[in-house]
Amino acid sequence: MKIRITHQRVTLFLQLILLLEAVLAVWGQRWFTAFLTGMIILITLFPILFERQFRIHIPPELQLAAIGFVFASLFLGEIHDYYNRFWWWDMALHTMSGFLLGILGFLLVHVMNETEKINVHLNPGFVAFFAFMFALGVGALWEIFEFTMDSVLGTNMQKPMLGDPSGLTDTMWDLIVDAIGALIISVLGWRYLKKADRTSFLERWIDSFIERNPRFFQK
Repeated sequence: MKIRITHQRVTLFLQLILLLEAVLAVWGQRWFTAFLTGMIILITLFPILFERQFRIHIPPELQLAAIGFVFASLFLGEIHDYYNRFWWWDMALHTMSGFLLGILGFLLVHVMNETEKINVHLNPGFVAFFAFMFALGVGALWEIFEFTMDSVLGTNMQKPMLGDPSGLTDTMWDLIVDAIGALIISVLGWRYLKKADRTSFLERWIDSFIERNPRFFQK
């Protein structure tokens, strides 16, 4: 309970920072920044709306990780230009996205595996493989989105590296670190299904998800 309250307080603190930024942006007539910050605030509310709409309870640790990713990528990365100020920022966030998408992919197939209404029974190796391919597939779709936005609207989402104006090097490194993050999660997920000793952060998150959503896992 104490850990959950801590996560909720950190989440609220990040949302208050975003709200203050939005107010200052409106005061300074920086309309695009105000709009983007407002959209980020809405995105941080998605986990709460998702829980209420679909009655799927998301562990606070996973909620905080997702909100932290949105805060770091859109607020710090785009609005405060961390992508250009720190060369490693984009790679770090793509690694984190591989983590989060891998967890999402693992939970999706794990729920299907354990739900009686869905006649699916997959071995641990395939569940881990699905989580890996899910994360990598979404990462590839995001790179296509970045390329499309840069080509059609003239944005700079790909952020080409020095000496590579095409953006190919940036795209490949993004996919590589996506794959690394997804692979780590896939291995941990496979270990969770195969072994009884559950000690990693992923295994604790999975246990928390199962505990908070018992109806998916009742045989």
